[in-house]
Amino acid sequence: MTGTLITVAPTGAEAVKADTPALPVTLDELVGAARDCQAAGAAVVHVHIRDDQAQPTLDLGRLRATVAALREQTDLVVQLSTGGAVTDSEPDRLRVLQAGPEMASCTMGTVNFGEDVFWNRGDLVVALHTGMQERGIVPEYEIFDLGHLWTLERLLARHGLPAGGHVHVDLVMGVPGGMPGTAAALVACQAVIRDLPAGTTFSATGIGRTTLPVMLASLSAGGHLRVGMEDTLSYAKGQPVESNAQLVARAAGLARLAQRPPLSPAQVRDLLGMSW
Repeated sequence: MTGTLITVAPTGAEAVKADTPALPVTLDELVGAARDCQAAGAAVVHVHIRDDQAQPTLDLGRLRATVAALREQTDLVVQLSTGGAVTDSEPDRLRVLQAGPEMASCTMGTVNFGEDVFWNRGDLVVALHTGMQERGIVPEYEIFDLGHLWTLERLLARHGLPAGGHVHVDLVMGVPGGMPGTAAALVACQAVIRDLPAGTTFSATGIGRTTLPVMLASLSAGGHLRVGMEDTLSYAKGQPVESNAQLVARAAGLARLAQRPPLSPAQVRDLLGMSW
């Protein structure tokens, strides 16, 4: 792999605007952050949205407006989260696909999420996968634990390749209740990824203090990167993140140091088999 796909996850569903003023929660803030992140080296934006009270929402009208604004004002690949918040219902999560993104997340199994549980029943996973196939939406398969990769292998064997034919996974590491954010865990996942269809690519996300170890391990293993204020609110010990672009710029710098510079949105569309 000669380049690095950098995804930015600017908002998430957990951080509170009152505690983190730099968190983009309005549409204007999100689009502005996305533009800055594209300039810094991001090619994909992983999108959660908030309502007028800055609370997580899966409102379909807001999602459609967000997709339209990001397409109009950036070149980024727009990836909507079908995970939402841990309290969101399955019908609401499936309805996300109606917003017409180029890409969407598809979490491959249930996981303890701190004190909560992020439920992903098998029927929901299949419905998301096949719904994306029908709509031509490219999935990013979210992997919180090693067994989720085996679940993905069985899903593809039973229900076919995703839209575009290219399999791309994101290793979400360091969530309390999921796999640790360590080089050893990433190597273990990489061994299982080899059993997935030829050409499968992976990104890695380090939550909180695991951000840097996971970035370095992923680059060294030929993987890609996801960063953003959904995943960490500290740039360094005792130093809050100033912006999502700050995190993307650091990731892009490390990618260049590894002689795998950031891929453009057009290059990422080619990599992921998108037809547009």
